[in-house]
Amino acid sequence: MNALGFSAKEEATLTALTLDVVKSSEIEGELLNYDQVRSSIARRLGINTAGLVPSSRHIEGVVEMMLDATQRYTLPLTEKRLFGWHAALFPTGYSGPYAIETGKYRTGEMQVVSGAMGKEKIHYEAVKPKSVKAEMDKFLDWFNNDNQLDPVIKAAIAHFWFIIIHPFDDGNGRIGRAITDMLLARAESSGERFYSMSSQILVERKRYYEVLQKVQHSTGDITEWLEWFLHCLKNAMLATEHTTQRILRKAEFWKLHENTAINERQRTVLNKLFDGFDGKLQTSKWAKITKVSTDTALRDIKDLIEKGILHETNEGGRNANYELADFTLE
Repeated sequence: MNALGFSAKEEATLTALTLDVVKSSEIEGELLNYDQVRSSIARRLGINTAGLVPSSRHIEGVVEMMLDATQRYTLPLTEKRLFGWHAALFPTGYSGPYAIETGKYRTGEMQVVSGAMGKEKIHYEAVKPKSVKAEMDKFLDWFNNDNQLDPVIKAAIAHFWFIIIHPFDDGNGRIGRAITDMLLARAESSGERFYSMSSQILVERKRYYEVLQKVQHSTGDITEWLEWFLHCLKNAMLATEHTTQRILRKAEFWKLHENTAINERQRTVLNKLFDGFDGKLQTSKWAKITKVSTDTALRDIKDLIEKGILHETNEGGRNANYELADFTLE
C-alpha cells in the first residue's frame, strides 16, 4: 500500500470503509446506497471526490459510528460512547416499523431468532436484562485495561463477548463489528483501512452464524470461533489484494491520460468502469448515467474509441457493447 501514491491510497481507504459500512448493514438484511455511503465518508474524511451525493440521516449515523471506531481507535471504549453509536444507528428511535430503546441498554428479554413468522428458530437467548449493565461493565473494563493479549486475538474475543451479551434492542451485530474494526485499527496502529472484515463476514455469513451459535453453547472453549475469525481475516486481506490491483490500474490509467482531453461525462463513466461496472456498457446506459441523449452518448464513446481508450466488443448484434482497451504505462 505504501507504494501507492497519496490519491490512490486515499481511494483504497475510501473503498474499504465504504464496503465495511455497506456490508455490515447487509449482513443484517439492510441494503444501503453505496454512492451515498461513499459520499458521506469522503465528506467526513475531507477527500475530494467529484459528484458527492447527499445522504440520508440514517446513513450519516452508520458512517459516524464506523469512523468514530476506526479513526479514533486509541480512545477508550466507554458506555457513553457505545450509547452514542447506538443512537447514531437509530436516529428516529425506530428499527423499521418497531420503536426501540435507543442510546441505552435494553430492558427487555432478547432472543436471537431467524426464519419466517410462525416458524422462527431460536438460536440463542441473551443475558437477562437485569444483568446487562454488570456484564457490560466487566466487558468494558477488560476491553480498556487488559493489554496482555495480541490485539488481533483480542478483536476476535471482543466480537464474540459483545454478541453474547447482546446489550441493545437492535444493532448489536453492527456495533460488534465496529468494535472489531476498532481493535484491528489498534493492532495496526493506523486509521487507514485497506480491507473490510464485514465484506468477508457477509461472504461467510452462514458459517459466521453457525460458529457463533455452536460456541456460545460450549463450556467456555472458544477456539473454534477464534480459528474461524482468523481465517476470515486472512480471506478479507486476500480479497483486498484484488481490489487494490483495480485501484492501482485506475491510478496508472489516469497517469497515462493526464494530458488527454476527457470531458466530465467521459471521466464519470471511465471511473465507474474501473470501480467495477455491473453488466455491459451500451450507449443507452451511458446516456442514462450521464443524463444526456443517446446521440451525445455515442459521440462521447466514439471519441474515446478514437483515442484508443475504449473498444467495441466482438459480440455484434443490435446493441453494441464497449469496454476498456488494454493499456500499459510507457
